[in-house]
Amino acid sequence: AWEWDATRRQYYMHNFLAAQPDLNFHNPEVQDAVLDTVRFWLERGVDGFRLDTVNYYVHDRWLRDNPPLASSVAGTNVATTTYAFQEHLFDKTRPENLDFLKRFRALLDEYPDRAAVGEVGDEERSLQTLAAYTSGGDKLQMCYTFDLLGPQFSAAHVRGCVEAFENAVADGWVCWAFSNHDVMRHVSRWTQPGENPDAVAKFAIALLSCLRGSICLYQGEELGLEEAELAYEDLRDPLGVRFWPGVKGRDGCRTPMVWEAGAENGGFSAGKPWLPVPPSHRARAVDVQEGEDGSVLAAYRSMLALRKRHPALIAGSIRFLGAEGDVLAFIRQRENENLLCVFNFAGEPANWTLPAEISDVEITVLAVDVAGVLGGVLGETALALPPVGCFVGRIG
Repeated sequence: AWEWDATRRQYYMHNFLAAQPDLNFHNPEVQDAVLDTVRFWLERGVDGFRLDTVNYYVHDRWLRDNPPLASSVAGTNVATTTYAFQEHLFDKTRPENLDFLKRFRALLDEYPDRAAVGEVGDEERSLQTLAAYTSGGDKLQMCYTFDLLGPQFSAAHVRGCVEAFENAVADGWVCWAFSNHDVMRHVSRWTQPGENPDAVAKFAIALLSCLRGSICLYQGEELGLEEAELAYEDLRDPLGVRFWPGVKGRDGCRTPMVWEAGAENGGFSAGKPWLPVPPSHRARAVDVQEGEDGSVLAAYRSMLALRKRHPALIAGSIRFLGAEGDVLAFIRQRENENLLCVFNFAGEPANWTLPAEISDVEITVLAVDVAGVLGGVLGETALALPPVGCFVGRIG
């Protein structure tokens, strides 16, 4: 965290690479300089900002050391990087950070139709931090966390994350994502042995489209791209280069978008790209999937169109229903529209019994099979769901 500078003859702090010195946000002049840069880009007409590691801006004023985690003291911590051995109390999520975000939002509000999304990395506190950073209408419009960017793939985990956010804030807003530039692609994380990766990809966009909140898509996930296997000599991510082979870094999800299967570099660039294009990705290029009704790309387009057509999916409330096994069921509601959404996370078929409150209500199937995404069959008393299958219907 501390780097010696031979010219200044001083140490400086850096949370990330040594080439990224931390700024001292306790200094008002530093905040003013940052906001001057923000205004420069607003004047140039940008629509908004993604704020990287937004809870790291202000560090502890007295530069106190983080305490070690209990598991680190006990010798049971199996983390592969030293960062995960600490309880991060003093290097991030300091209360003064909220004051800066209010200044940032006040500047943003001087310009119409601008928005900001913050990246929150705060371990077990992340959803509470997200709630604090988006509540009140005077800080960020939305944030995303890493809670759904991990290896957990279950109805209980998704419900727990959504309910934790809903319970923490009444007027904030979340942005959900399953993949990004920092984690293994979700098709590789979540596909179990014997499962079809395409089915998992289609299930994921159906679920993401039905959750309450804004959503982010990461390049290539609409093609069902899996994590790329790269040789050590091809790595560019400093994390992977330094901690190989215990940590392979993030380059496996950062390979170029593949537009044309037969083109040089997959049609991404005529020059040599930063990372190579894996041969397996070429088979999933846009020009291969274009026009295929059952492709992952078609599924993404269909589900996003479905979301856009129904206000309840965009800004409606969410209420979870009881379900057994690895099934997630909830109702999205806005004004007179009530949508039933049911998802079977398991690798085998599941039956979901209609609760009494909707068993006698007419349910209109919105999409029995949206480009191969859904597939639940509605009976009189139960919904039959295929493995990694789902159902969306209108109640009433």
